[in-house]
Amino acid sequence: MRGWWQELAGLVLPAACGGCGVARVVLCAGCAQALSGAAAGRVSPFPRPAGLPAVYAAAAYEGVVREVVLEHKERGALPLAGPLGAALAAAVGRAAGAGAAGVAAGQELLLVPVPSAPRQVRARGHDPARRIALAAAGRLRRAGVRARVACVLRQVRPVADQAGLGARERRENLAGALGLRHGGAVERTAAARVVLVDDLITTGATLAEAARALRAGSIGPVAGAAVVAAPAGSFIRNGSTTRTEQRSCE
Repeated sequence: MRGWWQELAGLVLPAACGGCGVARVVLCAGCAQALSGAAAGRVSPFPRPAGLPAVYAAAAYEGVVREVVLEHKERGALPLAGPLGAALAAAVGRAAGAGAAGVAAGQELLLVPVPSAPRQVRARGHDPARRIALAAAGRLRRAGVRARVACVLRQVRPVADQAGLGARERRENLAGALGLRHGGAVERTAAARVVLVDDLITTGATLAEAARALRAGSIGPVAGAAVVAAPAGSFIRNGSTTRTEQRSCE
């Protein structure tokens, strides 16, 4: 019910920009530009967890982008799923191999969102990654790409709150935590490309565990992973990244 009320409020009440707070607009033109996906690129956390596929992010997790992600994820600003989905679609295009325009004719993209913990979904009133994934798939379809969301993953055991944990602690916390949903088999063509999606990457432990679970469930191989945002220092520039251990962005 909370989600329905948030949807209704977003439609009928005056909005403030999710990035800068300017009145009566969901996202102003300047903040929308930060989420355009024009700066989408490959990212790599350090240390890089084993099994992590190639990851592409639409923007750096700072400033306006950070505000928009948190407004949607933690504060229930559901209309922001649209621009966040557009940003994610740009990253998905890169992760799929050649950008949306370069996906082979007839090829299907399966977007698999990383699942939130059930307690987090209850507390927030929505599943942010799933909502953004649906928006991204719609954006890709409008661009002529066959894309759909396959919510096939679930948590199979409880995990501790990851806020403040470093890379090693996150890997240990998440090891074996994800699996396929009951009846999680998904129909797909032989040429379909599976892309993991999430709103953020920090240490990469969650995406690595999700990729492992898909391989174990015979859903893979995973073509890559795509996120809305990543730490600025994790973007690969001229073949290198900033060599610092990533900690939680939240």
